[in-house]
Amino acid sequence: MSDDTSTGSAGGGVEPFDAIDVIRAKRDGGTVGEKALRWMVDAYTRGYVSDAQMASFAMAVFQRGMERSEIRVLTDAMIASGERMSFANLGKKTVDKHSTGGVGDKITLPLAPLVACFGVAVPQLSGRGLGHTGGTLDKLESIPGWRAALSNEEMFSQLQGDVGAVICAAGSGLAPADKKLYALRDVTGTVEAIPLIASSIMSKKIAEGTDALVLDVKFGSGAFMQDIDRARELAQTMVALGTDSGVATTALLTDMNVPLGLAIGNANEVRESVEILAGGGPADVRELTVALAREMLTLAGHPDADVEAALDDGRAMDTWNAMIRAQDGDPDAPLPTPRETHVVTATADGVVSRMDALPFGIAAWRLGAGRARAEDQVVHAAGIDLHVKPGERVSAGQAVFTLSADDEGRFPRALAALEGAWALADDANATSAVAPLVRERITA
Repeated sequence: MSDDTSTGSAGGGVEPFDAIDVIRAKRDGGTVGEKALRWMVDAYTRGYVSDAQMASFAMAVFQRGMERSEIRVLTDAMIASGERMSFANLGKKTVDKHSTGGVGDKITLPLAPLVACFGVAVPQLSGRGLGHTGGTLDKLESIPGWRAALSNEEMFSQLQGDVGAVICAAGSGLAPADKKLYALRDVTGTVEAIPLIASSIMSKKIAEGTDALVLDVKFGSGAFMQDIDRARELAQTMVALGTDSGVATTALLTDMNVPLGLAIGNANEVRESVEILAGGGPADVRELTVALAREMLTLAGHPDADVEAALDDGRAMDTWNAMIRAQDGDPDAPLPTPRETHVVTATADGVVSRMDALPFGIAAWRLGAGRARAEDQVVHAAGIDLHVKPGERVSAGQAVFTLSADDEGRFPRALAALEGAWALADDANATSAVAPLVRERITA
């Protein structure tokens, strides 16, 4: 459908295009012209195009895809639906990171203060969890007093001052078209469409106004994109969108077949993040934190920064404490603890050969660590603590993982989700090989 063949809409006021024509063009495998696509987003945002019509368009995109030029226009139209922030007056480079989400992915927590140690501003506008993937804000709200909602003035002050990092909720003024379309995709089976995922993520990140962006695009059983080829396509699409918009953008493809770290939940993931900031913690969490920090600092002009030293010598921890206090949290206060626990033990000697991330994410969700609806409250103490990972040897009766909840009635459904999710191998069939965590680096 070209812009030249647009028609007036039926009834009501005068509109330059008709939603039905736009839907049909994409349904039939055509390319939607720039003006028509911009109109479709604008008309939907202001309520002229109905949810039913936009759902039909989203399904057409899901089935037929989009050209790169269309994805760029769609992204730009969603940015144009709201405000666009600027950090030009901060006096230092800004760099952000976005993860496509996974099980046990708490990397933002140690990463933001680590990068800020080197004089780079890290404006991390984050969200809440839905389903089996946890939300950064939910995790941080485990900390007594910590506040997610900041004014623009508070955010800028925190970035400009000695702290240099902020993790907070995104304002409603950023890409409101995306917020409306995302809610529709969630209930119409069109969430997985790469053009819609890419434009959703990048419209918010570009509107945020950061100088540089690093994407952690996950693949595997616990990821949004289970297939590595589709994850790579998504990463390439988003890197191109960022680059075309003047944001220096790179991506890492990372494995999410196994939960990241040993903690899955909220308060327990905060504890694990603090361990990383203290120079310890699980090796895979440290590895990914360091890899992403190096990417971010390279884009910000600090390619030789010794990020591991900043974890080991306390600088990153000092910035974490300052960041939490700046948002009214008490980094020294005790974190929530569960009322009930249930330990799962090994039934025989052997080597852990498999731990599928998705069932563990679903189990943590059923324990109360996640939400089924946006309005649900999470239980900050709920979750799962792994005691071993694939490749490690266990003895009969040894604890493999512990479930935590505030209500023991949640354990049966969580355990049901974990049936067949992990396995032991005997010595003859055991292997200690673990797949690399970071598989590829993608640039423009």
